Amino acid sequence: MSLLELRGVTAGYGQFTALWDVSLSVAAGEAVAVVGPNGAGKTTLLRVISGLIAPRAGGLAFDGAALGGKPAYEIVAHGVAHVPEGRRIFPVLTVSDNLKMGAYLPAARRRFAESLERVYALFPVLAERRAQRAGSLSGGEQQMLAIGRALMSRPKLILLDEPSMGLAPVMVLRVFDLIRRIREEGYTILVVEQNVRQVLKLVDRAYLLEVGRIKMEGRAAELGEQDFVRKAYVGL
Repeated sequence: MSLLELRGVTAGYGQFTALWDVSLSVAAGEAVAVVGPNGAGKTTLLRVISGLIAPRAGGLAFDGAALGGKPAYEIVAHGVAHVPEGRRIFPVLTVSDNLKMGAYLPAARRRFAESLERVYALFPVLAERRAQRAGSLSGGEQQMLAIGRALMSRPKLILLDEPSMGLAPVMVLRVFDLIRRIREEGYTILVVEQNVRQVLKLVDRAYLLEVGRIKMEGRAAELGEQDFVRKAYVGL
């Protein structure tokens, strides 16, 4: 059974439509990527799922509950954590205070110490820098902090928006490795990513989004082998 199900979702901003009739699903324990060129609607898709934008048409179900048009705080309470593009950490707060901000829901607060221990075990560098201001971390460390903060809410689904954007190549590999480890912990992941070659190694399935429409979907290994995807997005 799908944990997340989108059926015929159309959404946009003002007069502009960014997504047209998009359907996709993510099963519990699965890692799924949405790939495609800039301006394809990938960020809009995640914003619809996390309640930052209401769909104009279509339906959205998560863990059996209809969530289309529900406010973002309700969707977080259902177990969806969104790591936005550009990380959006609180730069003047310490690393540990940023992580605390991720555990503001009552259920997460009750298990705060346990969650914190888990995040520090996954990201030892954050434990070392717990008293440092988040703004003084490197780009890669800030990305780890953003992911760690999302994990503090004990989510059922993690949405990752362009986690490798703006990072040095060596950090890109580290971030993908960390996502792989989070996967192995049993988290369900939906990731939007420009770095197609790397992300296809990480996920079970992928959707190709082009100008707001799903153009192709399949097992990650099969998509990577298709000429069209290789030439257009993987640079081969």
